[in-house]
Amino acid sequence: MKKTTKERQKVALLSRRKVVLAENLFREVVPSDVIVRENPRTVTHRHTYGGLSKFFLQLTARKLYGTKCRSTSCAHTGIWLPPRVHCPDCWEKMCWVEIDTSGAKVYTHSMTNLPGAGFMLSTPCPLISVEIPGVCTKFMSYLSKFGEGEPYIGMPVKPVFRTRRPTYTILDVSWVPNE
Repeated sequence: MKKTTKERQKVALLSRRKVVLAENLFREVVPSDVIVRENPRTVTHRHTYGGLSKFFLQLTARKLYGTKCRSTSCAHTGIWLPPRVHCPDCWEKMCWVEIDTSGAKVYTHSMTNLPGAGFMLSTPCPLISVEIPGVCTKFMSYLSKFGEGEPYIGMPVKPVFRTRRPTYTILDVSWVPNE
């Protein structure tokens, strides 16, 4: 039995862990003599953090770590967060530094109602850039608790860590108001 063009153009898409059928995704019509075979697979993706593993492990210990260039001749003397394995300027290997988050504040913010497929966060979700004294970069994260009129630029924040059932991703740290 031949399938119609419309039937051949049904494609399974993953959306929030459910399979949905989408019709007419393709602009070109598939010729009727082309064999279309479905071959469902389950894929396990393994990813190593390599030299950055310490950052994700320390989140479960309620600690925030960054890196600093070891070279005394390098122009960059600040702490990098998220950490880097090698200095972006001189390529020297970086050393680990625990970050003191007192004085952290919101540098910029944006409210999203669609946080993305990999981030199953509640909506609305305030995405924030955090400025931490002594850190030369801004740390992108999200505000996990907020009230009316929050976040705002300059708002003091402190980190909270997911230690029960950690994901070992950047989602294991979020921020809350520190007032």
